[in-house]
Parts: sequence; C-alpha cells; structure tokens
Amino acid sequence: MTRILGIETSCDETAAAVVEDGRRVLSNVVASQVAIHARYGGVFPELASRAHVEAIVPVVEEALRTAHVDWGDLDAVAVTYGPGLPGSLLVGVNFAKGAAFGRGLPLVPVNHLEGHLYAHWLETGGEEAADGRLDFPLVALIVSGGHTELLLVRGEMDYRRLGGTLDDAAGEAFDKVARMLRLGYPGGPPIEKAARQGNPRAFDLPRAWLPGTYDFSFSGLKTAVLRALRPYGDHRPARLVADMAASFQAAVIEVLAVKAARAAKAYGATAILLSGGVSANTPLRRAVREAAEVPVYALPIAFCTDNAAMIAAAGTRRFEAGERASWALDIRPGLPLA
Repeated sequence: MTRILGIETSCDETAAAVVEDGRRVLSNVVASQVAIHARYGGVFPELASRAHVEAIVPVVEEALRTAHVDWGDLDAVAVTYGPGLPGSLLVGVNFAKGAAFGRGLPLVPVNHLEGHLYAHWLETGGEEAADGRLDFPLVALIVSGGHTELLLVRGEMDYRRLGGTLDDAAGEAFDKVARMLRLGYPGGPPIEKAARQGNPRAFDLPRAWLPGTYDFSFSGLKTAVLRALRPYGDHRPARLVADMAASFQAAVIEVLAVKAARAAKAYGATAILLSGGVSANTPLRRAVREAAEVPVYALPIAFCTDNAAMIAAAGTRRFEAGERASWALDIRPGLPLA
C-alpha cells in the first residue's frame, strides 16, 4: 500500500490530497480563489501567490484530517513544480520541500499536465469516467484556462505531443469572451449556460483549422467576437448574449472535437481522455463522442479543475518508478510534458 500526499498550487487553487495506491482518493481538499480574481476577470498572479501562502497550511492539515492519516502514515510528498505561475508554484514547492525534509519523506516532482492525465486512473465513480480501465495507446485532450494540448499517451509516463495552442488556451478564450459579454469569471460555466438559450449559427465565426497539424488557435476567434459586438456598443440584450455565447462555444468545440477524433483514428488510440477545466463543458463532451470512433472518457467536475488528487496519482507512478527530487528542486513555469 502506497499513500502519497499531493500538493497543487500551479495557478489559483490551493489543493492537497491523500491518495492510496494511485487510485483510491482518501481526501481531496481545494481552496478556491475565484472570488478574489473575479473582479479582474482573470487570475492576478501576485494576489494568487499571497492567497496560497495563507491557505497552504490549513488545506494540507484538512487533507490529512479528512483522510484520517498522520505524516507517519505517508510514503512521500508529491508536488507540482510546473508548468504554472511562478509565484504560485513557489509556494507549493517550498512548502512540500520543507514538509518532506522535516518529516523524513521522499519528495516527488510532478508535471501539472501529467496530473490531469492520471486523474483518469483515480476511482472517481463518475458515469463518464474510465477509473483506470484503460489500454494504451490513448489520445488525451487537455483543455483549461492555461493549457490546450493534444497528446498521444503511448504507455505509462510515455507521451508524444501532437499539437497545442499557438496563442490563447481554450479556457482563456472562454474567460475573455465572457468578459466581453459581461457574464463574469470564470467564463466557461456562464457561457455554457447562456448558450443553451442561443443559436449557434447566429454569428458566422471563424474556425482556425491549421491544416496538416493538430495545433489550435483561438486569438482570431476572440477578435472576431470583439468585432461582431462592436456595432452594439454597450448594449448587451439577452438574445445577443445567448446567440454570441452559443456561436462562440460552437466554434471552439468543433475544432477541439474534430482534431481529437482525427488524432485518435490516425494513431490507433483505444480511447480519448478529456481533462482540464474546460472538459467539464457538456457540449464539448457530447461533440467529441459524436466525432470519435472510440470511447471518450471525462471526469466528474471536481477532478476536471485543478486538484491535488491528480498530482498524488501521477506522483504515485513517479514514486514507484524510483523518482525522487533533491532538496534543490526548483520550479519550472514553462515545463513541457512531451
């Protein structure tokens, strides 16, 4: 039996979790900063790092208490060391180094993106989740506020990057368009809600197909939304908001779904894994399933957004493979997965 404490502070969620054998979630505690950053329409890095400093100790204590374990029951501490915001990453890494050193525990470094992948091996009980019942190769689509990556998962901890965003991440585009429509932050949930009442063909918005690649681009789409709204000035009637939300969402989803399905077919994948905050979007899940010829797995919302259970799950694999970090472990804000 292996018990790992996972710590995640890559952006604006302070999270800690205890996971057993890389699958069983004993606790998964997240302190959200949404209320702090909502007034800015996006994450304010300096405020995020300060909030992590205030939250990290009580969040870890709650994770241990909820799991009914003490430090002596743990085998290692796993922590996100990249990619992410520098100030946020520093809080988690420095805490993990101090805690592991003080308790005589191994320190395991984890890539945040790898955490999103290994969330699919957790026992979540979700109706759309794989819960580890997977065979390689797999295609993974990671879509969040900071990342849009399409990966081929060839085996345990063996990845090939097929493509990614050339500019805005999908979640970032959702946030910016939500701000234009005055729907609040984060942008994904209110755009999805507004889109239910809208016509996805009301506005003829562009799709950046980037032929011959599995890359994505959303900056042009964002600019097209801005130009389409310009004639309306400050007037934002409910019908306009609903139609634009639906048209924008459809444009993002179509490209994501088609490229994920094409990649799965081209590389003989047994399934497609959807990860990251944007993967909580119901129309996206439906579109990928309609486009794909293989099973498509998605996680319960609590495991789509940033959390520490996924870091502990990935950390378990790294720990069992013999990986350990030295006490000189430093953050890597631009850390790639493949």
